[in-house]
Order: sequence, then structure tokens, then C-alpha cells
Amino acid sequence: MNKTMNRKLIINCDDFGQSQAANTAIMHLLEEGKVSSATIMPPAPFFAEAAEWVKKREKLSIGLHLTLTSEFTGYRWRSLTNLPSLHDESGHLHMTVKEFEQKADPKEVKAEMVAQFQAVKSAGLEITHVDNHMGSLYGIETGRSYLPAVLWQCAKRRLPFRIFRNIYSKDKFLATIPNAKEILAKVVALADTLGVGMPDYLLTHPYHIEEGETYDSFKKSLIEKVYDLPEGVCETYIHPAAPDENMNKLIQSWEKRVWEYKLLLDEDFAYALRDAGVTLTDYRYVHQNLRRSRVASLFRLLR
Repeated sequence: MNKTMNRKLIINCDDFGQSQAANTAIMHLLEEGKVSSATIMPPAPFFAEAAEWVKKREKLSIGLHLTLTSEFTGYRWRSLTNLPSLHDESGHLHMTVKEFEQKADPKEVKAEMVAQFQAVKSAGLEITHVDNHMGSLYGIETGRSYLPAVLWQCAKRRLPFRIFRNIYSKDKFLATIPNAKEILAKVVALADTLGVGMPDYLLTHPYHIEEGETYDSFKKSLIEKVYDLPEGVCETYIHPAAPDENMNKLIQSWEKRVWEYKLLLDEDFAYALRDAGVTLTDYRYVHQNLRRSRVASLFRLLR
């Protein structure tokens, strides 16, 4: 392994505030410095608990997990604005990204995004970045993308966003998206124009337990990715959670979330990061070093 390469990794815990079990795991990992950051969900049931905990701690990197979907049967939530097109017949946010893209009114989507930005501010949190639950704002299912609106909101607040400058050639999921490189180039150009920072690469892995997958095989695959990281700043996201019998009944592949929590506490994984010469970083580094603003003075004039 060439340890002279400059390879930095952001490990972000998505779904902060989703449940008490998720909060338990994420708080532990943040306290121990095992992860870079977490992104918090204002509409979720345990948002207040997560926000109150964060307020008592300095220097954490906490972002906004823009949440426009509620995907788990038996464990769901509404929007903050209660606008009608954002909900299905049950009165909760749409379960799938496709339903959201097809049925949500763009004006109501933008109102909900603003409400979620306001919710973290009202909770006393100074967020460091923004990302999106389930990728609902990317237009992946129908092409109805809200990325220009998201990037505008991030630019006004001088916040990085989870998009990525390059597609990692070995990422199996991103490689399956039709015309991904062409679409990404346009989004990156807009982000650069607005001065919104982003990592160089995003690394994905399956949310659910694949056929024949075990904790050991999952750990092996993630450690292999650590040794194979490209040069630059990469982000990967996890959804760690503590063991919880009730949540295991409600959420598909809850065990995978428990595995992710276990992995970040696993000394084998910590050793792999050290041995591969990979340094953990966060979105503050992205904001300071990975912006390519073409209109840096625009927002100063608009204020």
C-alpha cells in the first residue's frame, strides 16, 4: 500500500434522531471519535433527544438529513409543514422515492426543506453540512430533481452538500445509474457556481443484508474498501443502531444497522484505517478546502 497518498475519509452516520436505538449508537460513536459526523432528521420521532444531546457538546460535526420520505411500515412520521402533497393516504410522508417524486408539489417540497433548516436552527444547532434521506431529492426515479433548490439553500448558508465530484469506478451502485456522469457534471458545475463544497468521491454499500452475507463478510468488504480508497476526500455513510428487539421487528435489515455499529467499534477496522494510511476528516475540511466558487461575492451582495 502506498501510504504517501493523501487519502481522507468522512464516515457519516445518517438517520440521527430516527429512533432511540439509532441515537444510542450514533452518540456512542461520536463520543469515541469513531466517525466523522452525523446528520439529523427533524421530522423523526427522536429528533429532540438527538438535538438536545448535541447542544451540550462542542466541536461535533452535525449536518441536516433532509427527510422527505418515511419508508418503514409500522414506524413512520409526518412532515413538519403538514402540506398535503407530501403525505400518502395514511397521513405520513411517502414510503418510496418514486411516490415522492411523482406526487409531491415542488412548492411544498421547498417549503418543507426550509422548515427543516429552520428546525435545526431553532433547536440551537449550528450544522456543518447537508445531505438527503434516501436520495429523494436527486431525481433518480423519475428525473424530477430538487438538487438546484437544495444547492441554493446550502449556498445561502455556506454549507457543503453530499454530492460528489467524481464517480468512483468500483462503486457498483453508482455505476448502474443511466447517464450518471453527464448528470453529475451539470450538478457539479452548479455547485461550483454557487460555492457549495463537496467530497471528491462517495462510496456506497447495500442497506440490506445480501444473500449469504454475515457480519464477518460485511466487515471484510468494508476493510477491503478502506485499503482501496482513491486519493482525495471520500465519504461513506452508515446507519448504525444498537440492538433493539422492537425495532428489529419494525425495520427490515435492522441487523445490518447493528453490524455497522459493531464494525465502527471493531479494532480490526480501526487497524485497517491506520495501516492503510487513511485519515478521518469531516465536512468542515470540505467547506474550507473543496469549494470552487465562481461567484464568491454574489451572496455578500444579496445579504
